[in-house]
Formats: sequence, structure tokens, C-alpha cells
Amino acid sequence: MTSTWVEPSNTATALLLLGRGSDPATERGVECPGDLPAPSDPDLVARAAAAKAALGSKVFVLGHHYQRDEVIQFADVTGDSFKLAREAAARPDAEYIVFCGVHFMAESADILTSDSQKVILPDLAAGCSMADMAVLGQVEAAWEVLADLGVAEQTVPVTYMNSSADIKGFVGRHGGVVCTSSNAKRALDWAFAQGSKVLFLPDQHLGRNTAVLEMGYSLDDCVLYDPHKPNGGLTPQQLRDAKMILWRGHCSVHGRFTLDSVNDVRERVPGVNVLVHPECRHEVVTAADFVGSTEYIIKTIEAAPAGSAWAVGTELNLVRRLAMAHPDKQIMFLDRAVCYCSTMNRIDLPHLVWALEELVAGRVVNQITVDPDTAHHARVALDQMLALPGATTPPATAG
Repeated sequence: MTSTWVEPSNTATALLLLGRGSDPATERGVECPGDLPAPSDPDLVARAAAAKAALGSKVFVLGHHYQRDEVIQFADVTGDSFKLAREAAARPDAEYIVFCGVHFMAESADILTSDSQKVILPDLAAGCSMADMAVLGQVEAAWEVLADLGVAEQTVPVTYMNSSADIKGFVGRHGGVVCTSSNAKRALDWAFAQGSKVLFLPDQHLGRNTAVLEMGYSLDDCVLYDPHKPNGGLTPQQLRDAKMILWRGHCSVHGRFTLDSVNDVRERVPGVNVLVHPECRHEVVTAADFVGSTEYIIKTIEAAPAGSAWAVGTELNLVRRLAMAHPDKQIMFLDRAVCYCSTMNRIDLPHLVWALEELVAGRVVNQITVDPDTAHHARVALDQMLALPGATTPPATAG
């Protein structure tokens, strides 16, 4: 059966979203210390295969769901960030972990793997705009604000997996927990058993959607803390009254979807099922038919009946891959325009080939390391997540 996939239209930012431009606001801007193969090199696939074969069991390649197909074909395991980090930790004999994802994901892999393993990010410019919206100094300053108000002792910090090792370490030092998009409610249930309020980092939408739609809190129980404003732009009374102190952060991909996107697709496709990630805006999530993590989205599409129509609100590479894998279903992107994760797409085939060939030559490039103190406290917060009530099996998604 021929796929019904229709490619969204290009926009003025298409080259950037495809990783062929630069975005100084969200990228680390580190150039590779060597010569990259030309993207036009017809032998790239063969070179990647040869280098991977030469390394054999010494290398383990991880591929995030949002990666390009040209990269994902060389992944030993595909998944979301926490699943991939745990998969790396389960391969202690692999000397090199090549993480085709973004910076915070590689940090998590370094935290969870042994000291003898080396985690490599093929392009150091593959960052995460959401993770970069919560900087350690800003979070420490916010905590001081809460301490000055006398409410820090009542506040439990919870950070989404999509955060830097520094932020995970901060949370671990202050008795908090890491969460994923699939166990956010369990994490918040645990947090509210420890204190009367939560500082939720760095994704405001996941925090708000979980608290309001899954836990029964009201929008009035949530306040938005802006680190660029004095006291977060909030009054002392607002901070004292709040149940959820949401950090002003968001995913640049999921934040693009709007209520107009949902209304538009419902008008165009009668009977369409709208399936979105909980990183989407609150009004988008409340208007959707199904909401869940990336793994949930994949499983929902797999289990859907033939002939059903789905508008999916998540990263475009994954939506296209789902459409091609399920030609018996009408699968479309929720937005009409191209919407890739720009920094995830910076890891392309030339960067992967370069990283693998450097390893074959005995040169370790772009190694991601987390300092021991930060790694220890981040591991405390991660272990607390694994110990959450009801977590009989480790969560496999990180949103």
C-alpha cells in the first residue's frame, strides 16, 4: 500500500531546521577539530558501515527517535533519552558509546555508564534549547528567593530528564527527583508527599499539563517563574500560595503547535485523531484526543486500526518515519509547516562518519564528561526516580 504521507511545506527557516544553518541562541557552536566528509560524498553510507564494522563490539551507537533516517540506520538501539542512557549502561563491554542525540542525553549516558566507557557526541553543537533555558546560576538564584521567603524547605525540586547534568545535580542536592514524560505524575505525587510545593524544571508545559490534567490542580495553583525578572516576575504572595512553581522553559518544537493547528486539521480531515506530546501548550493538549510520551505516541500508532487518520504533534522526523512504517493509516504532521528539532538534526551522516573513523584511528573526539560531584548528585536524583512507587520496571521514555 502506498503511504498517504504529505510532506509539510518548507518555510524561510527550513535550512536551519535541517541543521544547515546556525542558531547562536540555542547552539554551543563548537566546530569539529577535523575535516568533515562532504555531505555530497557518495561513499558516506559505506564509510559509516566500514568504520562501525572495524570497531565491532567496542562501539555501541544510540539513536534518538528524532534523528534523521540517514543516521538512525546505524543505531544499535533507538529510543528516547533515558532508555538510551540505560541501554548504554547495560553494555559495559562497549568502550565507546556514540550518542546520536543531544548534549543532555550524552551527559545522562556518561552519568549512568562506567568510568571506563567514553561517551561521544558526533557534533557538540547538538544542544537542546529547552535544557539551555535552565542555567545552574539562575536556578540557584531562584532557590535563594524561595529561601528568603521561608518556603524553600517546603519546596521539592523536580526536573524533567530534558535538563543539563548541572540541573539534575542541583535537584539531587536538594532532595528532589528527575522525571520523564511518562512518569511525571508519579514523580509529582512523590514530591508532594515530601513538601507542599514543587519547583518544576525546565519545561513549564509538562509541569502544568501533569498537575492540572492528571492531578486535579487548577491553573491558579501554578505560577510561571521567569529567571530574567526580579523574583521571577512574581510577588512574594504568589510564590507562597503556589503549588507548582513552573520554570519559564519550553520545547522549541512542541511549543510551535497551536490550537489553530488542531482546529485546522479537524476541519480538513473529518474523524482525525489528534495525538500530541505533553510538552505541547496546555490549550493544545486539552484539545487533543490522545496525549503521551514519544513511546506512547509510537505504540498508539502501531495499535491503531487500518484506515484510521492521525495528526501527530511531535518532531517531524519521527512522524514521517511512523507514516512510512504504517502506510495502511493516514498519518500526518499536526502543523502545515516543516518543524524539525534543529539541534538534533545537526548530527548528520558526515558527523557520524567522522566520529566513527576517528575512533578507528585511535582518536577519541567530542567526549562528553560530567564532573564526579555533579554526576554523584545527579545520580541521586535519577535513582530516586527509579525508586518511585509503582516503578516496577524502569521508565523507557524521556519525552
